[in-house]
Amino acid sequence: MKIKFCWLIILLLFVTQARAQQTIVKGKITHGNEAIGFANVGIKGTTQGAVANNDGAYSLQLPNPGVYTLVISALGYETVFKRVVAKGKETVILNVSLDVSQTSLNEVTVTGTLKEVSKLNSPVPVEIYTPKFFQKNVSNNLFDALSMVNGVQPTMNCNVCNTGDIHINGMEGPYTLILIDGMPIVSSLSTVYGMMGIPNSMVDRIEVVKGPASTLYGSEAVAGIINVITKNPKKAPLFSFEQFATTYGEYNTDASVKWSNKKVATMLSANYFNFNNRIDKNKDGFTDVTLQNRISVFNKYGFTRKNNKEANVAVRLFYEDRWGGQTTWDKQFRGGDSVYGESIFTKRAELIGNYELPTTPKLKLMYSYNYHNQNSYYGTTAYMAAQQVGFAQLVYNKKIGLRHDVLLGTGLRYTYYDDNTPATADVRLNNKPSYIYLPGLFAQDEIALSSTQTILLGARYDYYNQHGSIFSPRVNYKIQPNKFNTLRLSIGNGFRVVNLFTEDHAALTGAREVIIQSSLKPEQSWNGNLNYTRFISKGKGFATLDATAFYTYFTNRIIADYDTDPNKIIYDNLNGYAISRGVSLNADFTFGFPLKLNVGATLMDVFKIEKDSLNTNQKSVQVHAPNFSGTFQLSYTFRKTNLTVDYTGQVYSPMRLPILPNDFRPEYSPWFSLQNVQLTKKLKNNWQVYLGVKNVFNFMPKNPIMRAFDPFDKRINENNPNGYTFDPSYNYAPLQARRVILGVRYVLF
Repeated sequence: MKIKFCWLIILLLFVTQARAQQTIVKGKITHGNEAIGFANVGIKGTTQGAVANNDGAYSLQLPNPGVYTLVISALGYETVFKRVVAKGKETVILNVSLDVSQTSLNEVTVTGTLKEVSKLNSPVPVEIYTPKFFQKNVSNNLFDALSMVNGVQPTMNCNVCNTGDIHINGMEGPYTLILIDGMPIVSSLSTVYGMMGIPNSMVDRIEVVKGPASTLYGSEAVAGIINVITKNPKKAPLFSFEQFATTYGEYNTDASVKWSNKKVATMLSANYFNFNNRIDKNKDGFTDVTLQNRISVFNKYGFTRKNNKEANVAVRLFYEDRWGGQTTWDKQFRGGDSVYGESIFTKRAELIGNYELPTTPKLKLMYSYNYHNQNSYYGTTAYMAAQQVGFAQLVYNKKIGLRHDVLLGTGLRYTYYDDNTPATADVRLNNKPSYIYLPGLFAQDEIALSSTQTILLGARYDYYNQHGSIFSPRVNYKIQPNKFNTLRLSIGNGFRVVNLFTEDHAALTGAREVIIQSSLKPEQSWNGNLNYTRFISKGKGFATLDATAFYTYFTNRIIADYDTDPNKIIYDNLNGYAISRGVSLNADFTFGFPLKLNVGATLMDVFKIEKDSLNTNQKSVQVHAPNFSGTFQLSYTFRKTNLTVDYTGQVYSPMRLPILPNDFRPEYSPWFSLQNVQLTKKLKNNWQVYLGVKNVFNFMPKNPIMRAFDPFDKRINENNPNGYTFDPSYNYAPLQARRVILGVRYVLF
């Protein structure tokens, strides 16, 4: 026994001495300024490792002298590999910063239910995109960047001024509700302008909900929601800067700075974009891309209060001067009929905030206000518009027992609009600004039926001062047998109050007159979505599959008829019904080696059925709604050189286009694809530099402008047997050829 005990002492001394000679690696794992608790730190090729504590701190002993690769990972974050050289008895400090993963199951979302919940646990399917997703194909504005999202299609309505809107699942832009921090700050008048000039440095993430959400958000949430969530000033980087230029002559600068004390933290972000190069690649005498001079400033404050009560407020100011037209145009020709140009001056002011009341019940006041002023000329046609939108919402959240999570709220939306078109004129053509008051009440109850099943019941009542009561119910059911499989069923109603104040370019070129056929009624739809999410983990790689089947039935739509008369747009209520249906699939793959693949595809059928003069049903396909669209992102990182290659693109099948009678141009666009390549090099001290090629295959639409040589229709009777008129609305892809982009990015935490 004594001999065994002596051997045990000798063995313990040997192990202690051996451990004393080992290298210890220790440090902290963070994301920005936030610690990542319980992250894994492993030694590649072995089963050895350590787990960080709640504060992100870890300590790991390396077994012998040599060269090791550490694998640092955490759910919801990108895996990082670090090389460490063990020389013997020493302590190596290794702090690691992880980036959020695009395939995260634990990302926090608020859009689907108006309260913070992980994407995995949300009964409403929500897609989440961080700035890193859009950095794979850098853009100067959010409007263009959203083309990388499957099922979301930014669509240009004009080849001269480049205005447009955002389609979700084939439904037109007015049915997409754009939010900033949950507030309807981007109004129907200003979708394209409101989405431009949002500084990239202020964006924390973008949440996309496909399908109606009028129960929570009221009017316009018919096709879906795009919610831009801005950064929390308390967690934002101390300083960030990004600047790029393209061979087209585009220059973009984005910067933010943060400072804070014990009571308040503030983040100031600014974006400046300038493009002043008259490019005419297709030789039609018109600028291919509008010239722009744009500045946007965003300032957000976050306040520290007792009991961690929330309070923040943000202001954004936006100014833009843009024009497109004949390459010889100048400001002196604005509004005249000698040289054609479309010139737009835009001013916007936005206020966004929320305040959690100092009460025991959890009450939160959310509010926003925006002012939009537009001074425009489309040839000789003036479009002068002003719009103000005020919104306030009080929300009460209470958990009742173990099963019920109740949300109650009341809101008021006020819209003022005035312009110089027939849209704001009475029957005698006297000016009559529009005032819309839309008060509402809503309630939802998220019920835990069991550990694997949840049902969300919601209803909203709005009173529209012009058309009376509007009721919007919804049901969401989620079954989740485990964290790898989730099935969600959503049924709900969407509505949109009468609002023709989208800047319909075809009505403003002077080529078409606006006709309102009858008293317009609110648009309403019913929607059903079936969503299945599957998370697959195999070895050191994993994948997320997200499939959705959707069906939307419009009981009423406001239809813009371009076909009856080429010189008119005739607005009327739908005499029949309209349908948007289809399936979509998103797939994210992260491999054990540094390769990532994201692919998405949407198949859809969007059409309307109307009765003709003989009371016979006639089917009409929606314009700018391709039956197939797809997106892809392929990324590979060379670890030794910290160089990442991103290959991105979109693919579209033929889509119906607005054509003129006897138009020589095809009614349907061809199959086409826009593809991009970008190299990003990580340098020391949080610097990055990137070089890319946009539109690699140099695709450009043909014949985008009808009779570009006669924009004022002065020669319409000369050698024109088909009676063609000037029309720049034949558009399905950007008129930008291949170009190179070079940029630099810096972040200081």
